[in-house]
Amino acid sequence: MASGYGLNGGPSRCYAFWQEVLGCYVVNAEDGETGKKKCMPALEDYYECLHHKKEAMRTMKMQAAFRKAEASHPRENAPKAEQVRNLGLLGKEEDSAAVMGRS
Repeated sequence: MASGYGLNGGPSRCYAFWQEVLGCYVVNAEDGETGKKKCMPALEDYYECLHHKKEAMRTMKMQAAFRKAEASHPRENAPKAEQVRNLGLLGKEEDSAAVMGRS
């Protein structure tokens, strides 16, 4: 939260990261532009704590890889969509038997 307090009155979840950023800026204040560059890793950690962009990107990549792996190894003997739609309908007992593996 913007106030620095969490939902339950304690410090916010990213308060420790913010303290690291402030500490880095205080230590490297005289260095000017190079001091800011030294503090970029701490600032990136703080932004990640706030927005979870890297974590979301990693999750999306893992899901895409899973979908790709799943698509490259289709199930053997998987019923087609039209066969599944016919299951349980009157007059389609032969389709149901074929999908269920009954003769």
